[in-house]
Amino acid sequence: MNSTPAFTSSGNAPFLNIADSLNDPRYYLVNFDNVLTWVSERYDDLLDADERDFIARFQALPVPSRALLVRMVMRKGEHFRIDRLVYDEIGETRAALAPLVEHALVDARPDLTLDQLFDLFTRDELVGMFRDHLARPRDRKALLKEALVKEALVPAFDQPLRLEEWHAITGQPLTSEVVRLTVMPVCERLRLMFFGNLRQQFSEFVLADQGIYRFEVVPFTPESRAFQRREDIERYWQIHDCRERFEAGYDIDEVLAALPVRIADSPWLEARRGRVMYAIARHCERQGDLMRAGELYGQSGHGEARIRHIRVLERLGEHGQALALCTAASEAPISEAERQQAARIQPRLHRALSMEKPLSEAEASARRCDLTLPRSGCVEHAVREHLASPEAPVFYVENTLINALFGLLCWEAIFAPLPGAFFHPFQSGPADLMRPEFYPQREQHFKRCLARLEEGAWREAIVQRYREKQGIQSPFVHWGALSEELLALALHCLPPAHLRCWFERLLTDIRAHRAGMPDLIRFYPNAPEGALRYEMIEVKGPGDRLQDNQKRWIAFCAQHDMPVTVCHVRWGDDEGTT
Repeated sequence: MNSTPAFTSSGNAPFLNIADSLNDPRYYLVNFDNVLTWVSERYDDLLDADERDFIARFQALPVPSRALLVRMVMRKGEHFRIDRLVYDEIGETRAALAPLVEHALVDARPDLTLDQLFDLFTRDELVGMFRDHLARPRDRKALLKEALVKEALVPAFDQPLRLEEWHAITGQPLTSEVVRLTVMPVCERLRLMFFGNLRQQFSEFVLADQGIYRFEVVPFTPESRAFQRREDIERYWQIHDCRERFEAGYDIDEVLAALPVRIADSPWLEARRGRVMYAIARHCERQGDLMRAGELYGQSGHGEARIRHIRVLERLGEHGQALALCTAASEAPISEAERQQAARIQPRLHRALSMEKPLSEAEASARRCDLTLPRSGCVEHAVREHLASPEAPVFYVENTLINALFGLLCWEAIFAPLPGAFFHPFQSGPADLMRPEFYPQREQHFKRCLARLEEGAWREAIVQRYREKQGIQSPFVHWGALSEELLALALHCLPPAHLRCWFERLLTDIRAHRAGMPDLIRFYPNAPEGALRYEMIEVKGPGDRLQDNQKRWIAFCAQHDMPVTVCHVRWGDDEGTT
C-alpha cells in the first residue's frame, strides 16, 4: 500500500507534501520544488547570491526544462550524453535543453578530459574514435585508456578538450554530443542545507512516499535548523572537501592547509574536523611518519586519538610523555573503551621507565559453558537450537533487544524537538545523537521516562509505543528483530532494576554501548517470584575470542549480578553436551 506522509511544521518552516512517485511521472520535480521552497523559507537569511540566483532562474524555466535539469542533478556526475537524456514525461530533449543553455545552467560545449570521455562512451565507440592510436584495439577499456595515456605522439591526450577538438585530433567523430551541468555545486549546497549532511540523497523522498521508510513527525522551528550562520555552511563544505581531497590522494600539507582551524563555537563541526585530522594522522602513522602522526593526534578530538597518540609516543621511545597521556586517560577517560586500553598500555610504560607495576582493577568474570555441537553454518543458531526448550525459550538478539526496549521506553526523550536536533523530515534520530551534549540536553526528559521503571508504568509505556510507532525509523529499534513473543517475554522476565542499569549505561556513551551485548537470551517465564527469569549468553565459536566491547558489557553485567554466560563451542560428530 502506498502512503504519502505529511510532515507538520511550526515557526517559519513550510509544510512538506511528498509527490506520488507511482502515479506522477514528474514526482522528482515536485520533490525538488519542495526542497527549494523549504530551504528558501528556512534559510532565507543565509542564502548567498549564487543560491538565490539559481532558485530564481530555475523557477522561471519551462516545466520540461526544469524536469530535465532535476533529472541531471539526481544522476551521477556533471557530464551527460544528449542521446541518454531521454524521458517520456519531458518530451524532446533538445527543446528542453535550450532554455538551460540560454540561462547558463548547462554548458553545451564543455571541455572533456580523456577520463571523462572514457566514462561517457562505450568501448566500441572509443575504439572507433581512437583506432589510429591503438596498437591493441581488442583490449578492455582500462587497458585502452592506459595505452592512450602513454601515447607520446599526441600531447593533447593529457589535456581537457571540447568534443570537436577531440574529433579533429583523432579524425573520427563520436556518436553523441555532450553537455555539462554547471550548477551542481549550488545544488549540492542546497541539498546540504535541507538534510544537514551530504550523506542523504533526494531519493529519501521516494523511499518515504512508497512507505519503505517512515519517520517520526517532529515540529520544526527556526532554532532547529542545521545551520544557524552562513559561516557554518562554508566550514562544513571546507571540511567535506578536505576529506574528499585526502581520500583522493592529494598532498597532505595542502589538505591540512585548507582545513579550518579549531572550531570552538560549534562542537559538531569541530567533531567533523577532528575526524579528518584523525584519518590523516592514521595515514601518517601507517606510512611511518610518527612525528607528524603524533602531532595530528594531539590536535584531533576524535575519541580514539589520545590512545593512538600514546602508542605513537611509545614507538618513538617517548615513554615519559606517553605515560603522562596514559595517566590522564586512566583518570579522566573519554570513554570506557579508552579507560580499558589505557589500563592495558600502562604496565608496559611502567616497565620501560623502570617503575613499579601499577595496580590493576579486577574485572568481574562471567560463568563459562563449553559445548560440543554438530557442525553448523551459524554457531549462534546452533547454540540457540541446542539450549531452547518450551520451558526456557532462547532468542538470538545480540544488540537488538536492550536497544529496542530503551528506544521504546524513552521514545519521547529521543525525539524531543530540541534546537539543532531535527531539521528535516527524513531523520531516523536526532542529529546530536552521538555527540556529548545529547544526554545533558535531555536529562530531564530521560529522567521522566526512566522513572516509569520504579512507578510500575514501564510495561504499558513500552507496549503502547510498540503499537503506536510500529515501523517508524529509530536509531534504537530494529523492528524486524522484535516480535510480539520476544517483547512479551522480555517484559515479563527482565527486572526493571536491570533495565535501568542497561539504559543508564547506554546514555553514558551511545556510540560505544549500543554494541557488544551478548548474542542470546534465555527466558525462564515460570521461575518462582523473586528468582531471576533470564540469562544472557555470549557465543564463541572455534578460534573466536571476546572483543573488547563484549568484555566491557560482560564485566558490567557481572558487576551488577546480571546472569551472563560465555558459551565456547567446538564442533564434533556427536550431539552437543553441556
